[in-house]
Amino acid sequence: MLAEASDPLTADQLKAEIVVSRETIQKFELYLKLLKKWNGAINLVSKRSLVDPWRRHILDCAQLSPLIPRTTRHLIDLGSGAGLPGLILAILRPEIGCELIESDQRKAAFLREAARVLNCKITVHAHRIEDVIDTVQHAEVITARALSAIEPLLNIIKPVLNEKKLCIFPKAEGIDKEIEALPSDWKVTARIRQSLSDPRGKILVLEAANYELSD
Repeated sequence: MLAEASDPLTADQLKAEIVVSRETIQKFELYLKLLKKWNGAINLVSKRSLVDPWRRHILDCAQLSPLIPRTTRHLIDLGSGAGLPGLILAILRPEIGCELIESDQRKAAFLREAARVLNCKITVHAHRIEDVIDTVQHAEVITARALSAIEPLLNIIKPVLNEKKLCIFPKAEGIDKEIEALPSDWKVTARIRQSLSDPRGKILVLEAANYELSD
């Protein structure tokens, strides 16, 4: 049973929700130490979230791993910021080639340093998503954590979407309404999962998202 929202989650409680090794927990601890060190200088995450980082950041991202098919070999994370969820997923799923897109040069520097310290293989694209999306068409899975409303986000990644892509977008409330509001030329198969880290949070899993041009 998770701690109440008023009580910070511990590493042991995380292990009760997500199956992780001792080595992985150690990497998460090292990541959080590095995150706190850099956060004062470049504001990677809100200070309030660091009161309960195992819940707000580690669990919030780690819960996405079981949604990613075992056959996945490439993943792109959009607007990675502090590496959430891309870096956390790269730690959990080292067999996947994870590419993180983050246009802020200082945040991109943090991602590269975190990858070095954690001995984690990732590729960081320090560019706007629109400028590099064509170069990552090989990715089977696309993630983005609370980056944008669904419609503008889908429009940004439209060039690489097809029936083989799986999109995983953790967000706060309002996902249902955003899906219903999509224009009729967007054809998506959607699943909505409850977040383990936030009772208000949802995880949107989009399968076979396609944009159909009108005749």
